[in-house]
Amino acid sequence: MRVLIVGGTGLISTVASRELLARGHSVTLFNRSKTATRFAGDVERINGDRTDHPAFEMHMRGLGAFDCVLDMVCFVPADADSVVRAFAGRTAHYVLCSSVDAYAKSHVGYPVNEDRPLEPVSAYGRDKAQCERILTAAHARGDLNVTIIRPATVYGEGSAPSHTFGRKTTFLDRIRKGRPVVVHGDGSSVWCWCHCDDAGRAFAAAAGNPRTFGRAYHLAGAERMTWAHYYGLVAQALDAPVPVIVRIPTDVLARMAPGRAQVTRENYQFNNIFDTSAARDDLDFRHTVPVLEGVRRNYAWLVENGRIENCDDDPFDDRIIAAWQNATGLLKDI
Repeated sequence: MRVLIVGGTGLISTVASRELLARGHSVTLFNRSKTATRFAGDVERINGDRTDHPAFEMHMRGLGAFDCVLDMVCFVPADADSVVRAFAGRTAHYVLCSSVDAYAKSHVGYPVNEDRPLEPVSAYGRDKAQCERILTAAHARGDLNVTIIRPATVYGEGSAPSHTFGRKTTFLDRIRKGRPVVVHGDGSSVWCWCHCDDAGRAFAAAAGNPRTFGRAYHLAGAERMTWAHYYGLVAQALDAPVPVIVRIPTDVLARMAPGRAQVTRENYQFNNIFDTSAARDDLDFRHTVPVLEGVRRNYAWLVENGRIENCDDDPFDDRIIAAWQNATGLLKDI
């Protein structure tokens, strides 16, 4: 099978590329060639910018037909419109990497299944939802056989573990130095983390799979845990002391640090619990990397590549904690 991956060097697509090669498929990567590949094997690499839509579409016409296209970097509606122009009649199968951010974040029941309405709250989620609508319409017209995959939080080698303020690695440095760390709310919202190995294998299994045509799938970790418990696992993975957790309401964090707390205000403060039965049935999706093991591997990769930032150079967390403690200290005298 001849497979094109638009992207190909990110968290999920690195594993998908490796898996497709192991299965004997021919893999072509189209990206800006700014990130080295992190897998062994012979792939064709084509340099280009998919956001230059006319050039991208012309380039795709020159490459001939593909059995499957995995699109990992379709982020805005204009990208999806370009996909239809580029690949209608030129591929047997198109797979969109969407996101669970395409859903609303406050749900009436859990787990969330793939039929839940798309009602996103963030700009990123709104764009992903509109990309889905454009490509679903193309599928209905017969322009493309489309599969939509909505990963939840994916982590692993090549990135950094998530926390209340995003993925800045000073969080890991604080934990290994025994510094207090901030968690949003009381730390009891429930989240799930999916290692890139598990997500990437599912994308590879989707490629050219007719059972997936016209369907959507969730990829989400099976270990559902509170953020406070997760912080404890991160410390364990780093062989660090149990962290002192400073609990600060999300709305307060949003006022104190609107930039760094945006991801928590729009996303992390809510529960993230998704039904993955469809992916288990059709993509053989399995949770094979426990969070503790995954964070250990993730941390080792960051250390090996010199990616851990010194928290002493960024007093942001200390200022937030001091301001919160000063404010709540005043309440004791009321």
